[in-house]
Amino acid sequence: MMSNVRDNLQCADHWTIITSGSHGEGLVMRGSDLDLMHVCKIAEVCEDTQIDFKPYITYFTIEEEDTQTGFPQLCLRYHTGPFVFKNCVEEIKGRFYLSNVTFKQQFINKIYPTIHGPCLSDKHGFFDFACCLRCKSWVTQSKQWIIRSNNSWPGNDVKESIIKHGVLFVPIGVKGSTKEELEWRISFSVGEKLLIYTFTHTQLQCYALMKILLKDVIAADVNCRDLLCSYFLKTLVFWVSEELPTSIWKPANLIFCFLRCFHRLLYCVKFSVCPHYFIPENNLFENKIKGRARDTLLNKLYILNSYGWQCIIFSDQIPSYHRLSSYRNKEPSCLNVSILKKLFTFINYNADCFLNPDIKLENRVHMVLPILSSKIKYLYLYYMSKFCSKSSHFPAYTNKFGNKSTYKQYNTCVSTLLQNTRHDAVSGWLMLASFFYGTKQYNLALDILKYSLSKCSPEKLNLAANCSSFKREVLNLNLFRNMPYDQLSKFMMVNLLDIPINSILIPTELMIEVEENLIPPVVYVHALRFLCHYHLMNTAGCCNSLRDLQLTIEKDYFIGHAYGKSVSYNILGINFQL
Repeated sequence: MMSNVRDNLQCADHWTIITSGSHGEGLVMRGSDLDLMHVCKIAEVCEDTQIDFKPYITYFTIEEEDTQTGFPQLCLRYHTGPFVFKNCVEEIKGRFYLSNVTFKQQFINKIYPTIHGPCLSDKHGFFDFACCLRCKSWVTQSKQWIIRSNNSWPGNDVKESIIKHGVLFVPIGVKGSTKEELEWRISFSVGEKLLIYTFTHTQLQCYALMKILLKDVIAADVNCRDLLCSYFLKTLVFWVSEELPTSIWKPANLIFCFLRCFHRLLYCVKFSVCPHYFIPENNLFENKIKGRARDTLLNKLYILNSYGWQCIIFSDQIPSYHRLSSYRNKEPSCLNVSILKKLFTFINYNADCFLNPDIKLENRVHMVLPILSSKIKYLYLYYMSKFCSKSSHFPAYTNKFGNKSTYKQYNTCVSTLLQNTRHDAVSGWLMLASFFYGTKQYNLALDILKYSLSKCSPEKLNLAANCSSFKREVLNLNLFRNMPYDQLSKFMMVNLLDIPINSILIPTELMIEVEENLIPPVVYVHALRFLCHYHLMNTAGCCNSLRDLQLTIEKDYFIGHAYGKSVSYNILGINFQL
């Protein structure tokens, strides 16, 4: 749900963003990277050349001659206006074909310098994003899927939704093909997400167990590491889900269902065949699972099969009896807080890395207003707050009432900063106080700082610091245990203050020292209090603020790590110099 909300807010004029892979499916596991698909809006793929072409949209047709099933070529059919793909097409016998290689190369940058299959990856391999094209209609190669299943899964309404979303084309060809650079793989990523959203809890558990078995057990063998991938397992689970009645997929049958999926994997490896779920003619194992590598993998699977369902216990993610015993000796609150901190860490990092601060919020507000579900609405508000926190478009102000335009800009800036107060307890308020400090409204800034300090109470959660027994007790109160994530974050999270680089919100006195712009919140409160009192020529206020700042650092209050400590001492030194 969080990923879908973020994707909706991220959509821009020329791109639609889709979170795919484990994060998009809602099944994030150890070692999962983040996969994003950027769907180009200024180009479309079509099979029917008789459609009405829209101006300023480039159209490509599907050509399947002399290509492997599922990997057609894209031939230029129509375009008007500036042709943005002119460096990506290759002319063959008077026809222009879109090259997947040059298409990917034009998106290489410092953040994503590496081509990894159809994607661009960051240097650490944590994030992949693929720029792709969309066909709004269902392609002929997968027509048979519409009428294939006789069981109740997937339901007709799900099929209709999948068909309505069409398919995507990602820039990758068949390895070793004579036309490899001109082929594009048909991707059913959106349809696969919709299928997984229909999974029962037991189906989802089977899928998770198969992924764990692959990552922790099969891939642990260096000879089998690169032979299988999660996509193959997802395909097998789809096939088994279609074959078994939905009544079978219930908790009491978990072992049976898991073994059914595992035995299907064993069969597929034995005969080197794994039909694509939407295009069965496309064998996913072709030219991949063969020869000595296949024999090694098959032997590994036979050994695991001899253990039955207990083969999954070879993974350290599955608690053994002894580990379960040790968990029983821990207070439930310890486990709950640990899980909560992991959730906060993941979602905050996820949002910080991929929210685009240049998106105009006024273009997104309409997405929130018609929503009836309060849960979804609060998620939108959470991400909109994160957008605001990343915005660098705060103009400088010298006179609040200088002219009508400046006054309007001032109100817009204050409004944006107020929207920035919804994703944690204090950082948004501190940015607002910084703004008022920059406009020389020192008393108003002091009032907001006093309010912010009252919210930095001991029961609040800081990701960089250890969690005390008192915090565990508070977080296990029913009030907080039943609170949705967005509200819990607003009430309980105290994040580092992260002001955009070169933002006018950074006090000029601190500009040099905080080039990383990550400041412990309570340290910032007292530092800004000191600066306000300094400009108000309030000597007593300056002394009190310096004393509180020094005490905050000594007590390590909401600081938590060495970097925060270093920044805090730098800020303390600056204040003493003034």
